[in-house]
Amino acid sequence: MDIAALRAGTPGCAHRAHLNNAGAGLLSRRTLETVTAHLELEARIGGYEAATERIDAIEAVPAAIAELIGGRAGEVALFDNATHAWQAACYAIPFRPGDRILTGHAEYGSNMLAYLHIARRTGAEVVVVPDDEHGRLDTTALEELIDERVRLVGVTHVPTGGGLVNPVAAIGRITRRAGVPFLLDATQSVGQFPVDVDEIGCDMLAATGRKFLRGPRGTGFLWVRTEALERLEPHVSEVSAGVWDDKDGFLWQTGSRRFTTFEMNYAAVLGLGSAVRQALELGPAVTGERTLALGAALRERLDALPGVTTFDLGRERCAIVTAQVAGVPAAEVKDALARHGINASLTSPDQARTEGRDVHPLVRLSPHYYNTEEELDRAADVLAGAARAGQPR
Repeated sequence: MDIAALRAGTPGCAHRAHLNNAGAGLLSRRTLETVTAHLELEARIGGYEAATERIDAIEAVPAAIAELIGGRAGEVALFDNATHAWQAACYAIPFRPGDRILTGHAEYGSNMLAYLHIARRTGAEVVVVPDDEHGRLDTTALEELIDERVRLVGVTHVPTGGGLVNPVAAIGRITRRAGVPFLLDATQSVGQFPVDVDEIGCDMLAATGRKFLRGPRGTGFLWVRTEALERLEPHVSEVSAGVWDDKDGFLWQTGSRRFTTFEMNYAAVLGLGSAVRQALELGPAVTGERTLALGAALRERLDALPGVTTFDLGRERCAIVTAQVAGVPAAEVKDALARHGINASLTSPDQARTEGRDVHPLVRLSPHYYNTEEELDRAADVLAGAARAGQPR
């Protein structure tokens, strides 16, 4: 990759060291121009008319997403965010009293709330699978827990609060043998490193456009394996999802179109398509290798600093790096980074309530392939300075 050219094509790189890609990645100039061009077209000729003029490009977006994750175009439905995409899949599963939902300690907070809501409404039970010695979901324990009562296994690939990567391919092998649907939250993994639904073996996958894919905010998607559709009953029906039949009934649209809604922000959709095509052109394996290497390099720098501790679990770790400075509140460290032109964020116990560690909030730094070693050095210097300032006098 030509990193200098990629940074030149990313306007935000001229102003900040953006180490908050787990929050929202920086738009490329190409994606920015795609979004603004469609908004200008809408302003000139009208929203419906602009969508009609760009219909081929709009309809190509699900196909590009499918190519990125190894699925088929008819298996992808577009959403305004990953949470709505994930919920569309989860709430489409018909739960009954006594059914079980298996999930992990590091499941995203919104997902856990949905599981608990389903349990309260249907009489199903939520079972949290233990972690292994590395902090990942324990696949041996998962296999022992699966029986005829299990209606869903739902797992977050990369939790929002750290560098952990769950063993999703091993989970997929277990769920396929058992014939249990597997819903994967890939919000933090798609765009960060290669994600292939066939290799993983999941039945449903939800992700966002705004993070490591570098798409606009307000974009997300759901992928559902064609063979899994017969098990699902979407919880919303509207004119894009179904059609009336001749007997005052209705039929679902084919494929994952049954999860879609009529109204879409087409400027954002086209921006998502631009970001996905750029990811395909660069190559997920190439960008993923660099991104993970930058994450490891940053973690190594921080681990070497007196008074700074990193908290990332897992045998394999990704580019999300969480840290704490002894004696200094995480919010103050984040503010110090901001004063030096470095973007970071904080972890929250509300986003990972079942993680089981009383360590939040932490400073969360998440580089991407367009970041540089010099930017990692700058971030480490700020944390080193905060650690020195926080030492007892």
